[in-house]
Amino acid sequence: REVIELYRNAAARGAEARTAWHRRVDAWSGNRDELDACLAGQGLAGWEEKLPRWDVGDKVATRNASGACVNALLDVVPGLMAGGADLTGNTGTEAKEVEVQSAEHPAGRQLHFGIREHAMGGIMSGIAMHGGGLPVGGTFLIFSDYMRPAVRLAALMKLPVIYVWTHDSIGLGEDGPTHQPVEHMAALRAIPGMKMVRPADANETAAAVRAILLDTSSPAGLALTRQNVPLLEGTDAGGVARGGYVLADADEGKPEIIIIATGSEVQMAVEARKVLQADGVPTRVVSMPCVEWFDAQDEAYQRSVLPPDVRHRVAVEAAVPLTWYRFVGDQGRIVGIDHFGASADYQTLFRKFGFTTEAVVEAARATLGPIRS
Repeated sequence: REVIELYRNAAARGAEARTAWHRRVDAWSGNRDELDACLAGQGLAGWEEKLPRWDVGDKVATRNASGACVNALLDVVPGLMAGGADLTGNTGTEAKEVEVQSAEHPAGRQLHFGIREHAMGGIMSGIAMHGGGLPVGGTFLIFSDYMRPAVRLAALMKLPVIYVWTHDSIGLGEDGPTHQPVEHMAALRAIPGMKMVRPADANETAAAVRAILLDTSSPAGLALTRQNVPLLEGTDAGGVARGGYVLADADEGKPEIIIIATGSEVQMAVEARKVLQADGVPTRVVSMPCVEWFDAQDEAYQRSVLPPDVRHRVAVEAAVPLTWYRFVGDQGRIVGIDHFGASADYQTLFRKFGFTTEAVVEAARATLGPIRS
């Protein structure tokens, strides 16, 4: 009886609190459009036009592109707030020209979580569950291990939170294998409902931010580079939102081989295609920033990007290859890494561990067999 009474009292208190909350909302005297956007976790009309664009040929680290997107949207996505687990500047989660959240400034939109990745994940979930805020939290991808329980619960509860995980591969360089994530993309993709997005360049990053904000049905993680990567020709916001798309197709007719890549390795796929095309091998490059979004597409779209009868395939990602076996099949090859990294500059590491145009071309020729090789 005591337990029953306890819960009945709690229900009554909750009903009163809810009624009081709705009265405060109804009495709101500020900008109603901003309030509605905050509560819905959405942007104001035209917010997408504020996203930055970059020119082909420029070189930008995708972590910096993400930071530019966050700051470009602060005025038009009123619930957006950002911060890092003591790595705000490194991860591009510094919200400029806004107050730091504190007891003195409870409406501040710059969050300082401290060196507490798990706490950051829990706080972000709390903000999302309450409503009125759209939290962005950043740390290095390697440190996602520290916050995994909170990430898993956010996915279980289908919360609209955005994790910015930078320094996404051996490409981070000199910090060495302790800081170089190799297994993390596969581990995070394994969480049901988790969307992992690894854009190829700055424009794909902006497109990914757009797609994430348009789909607040579950958490999303952005895996972003420390190093600068070139802006690629042919990137497509609609294709990014569908998870994978044809970035560069065979020059004539049907492709004989398909190269699938993510993140900083897409540029290698593009260069490998040029070599193969020059050798008379019709080659398609598919950028696949988000496997989960691609899996959600209808079969017709998936088959248009990855025709089942084109069985000569290569997947390229500077991570463990678990994700890609089902995409390349029994005749395909994977350019990945199944061991820990090393300490050196990223150019040296990519060469040492086989992430080069030449390695991708060699893998492609291996799929074609002795006639082509």
